[in-house]
Amino acid sequence: MSISTVAIRSALAASIPSKFFDRLPESRERILLLDYDGTIAPFSVNRNQAFPYPAVPELIDSIMSTCRTRVALISGRAAKEIPPLLGLNPHPEIWGSYGTERLDSSGKYSLAEVGDGARQALAEADAALQQQGLEELVEQKPGAVAVHWRTLGRSRMEEVRAKAYRVFSPFVGTNQLLLSEFDGGIELRLRTRNKGDVVREVLSSHGAEVPVAYLGNDPTDEDAFRTLNGRGLTVLVRTSSRFTAAQMWIRPPEELVQFLGMWIQACGGAM
Repeated sequence: MSISTVAIRSALAASIPSKFFDRLPESRERILLLDYDGTIAPFSVNRNQAFPYPAVPELIDSIMSTCRTRVALISGRAAKEIPPLLGLNPHPEIWGSYGTERLDSSGKYSLAEVGDGARQALAEADAALQQQGLEELVEQKPGAVAVHWRTLGRSRMEEVRAKAYRVFSPFVGTNQLLLSEFDGGIELRLRTRNKGDVVREVLSSHGAEVPVAYLGNDPTDEDAFRTLNGRGLTVLVRTSSRFTAAQMWIRPPEELVQFLGMWIQACGGAM
């Protein structure tokens, strides 16, 4: 192990609150919750090429198979987009579209009910975006329609952002829909589901003694951080820090890889 790697691991271990990893060897089960884009995978100009950081899939696979850990990905992406990018078989359970969808490791898929009013409003918003000439930037998914501007220059981004707000604003507050910015875009989505709701649902089937951590980077992960604080470990994963409810901050990919490796080491898993 290099001196730089030792230094990273030492600094990372020192920053983890309440000796979290000391609890892992004593537990019969564990829970690791992960956002996808920007957390375990770098943002990509082409969303269909957003593959995970090197070594991360292998580490997740080891945590699932040798660490008695329930691993779940909780993403704003549509659930079925993630397995081809992650490249694991079986893949972890995946909660897509902020929990509107669930895809378990066997491939069983379920979709929360989207009311007729919300469905119609989202369709109308999508049509209006097309009329504004934004079709190449629009993503349709269960319970949401999003506009992405990550690939755009500053002036074009501001133009697209203004158009998206004008289109979406009339629908906000009706049919349980809200407007939400994420890292690289904005979307109109169901108010009834967020990442904090998924965290609560996952925790409902486990005892209060089970160690749990959530790693995320996006403003939409703040719901999960606030839900889990006081119960588990919350980790902001970004190249630069920002105001957050998370308890600690790590930089990808080096410290992310270190964190996952420390999880495996603590629980006696196989690297």
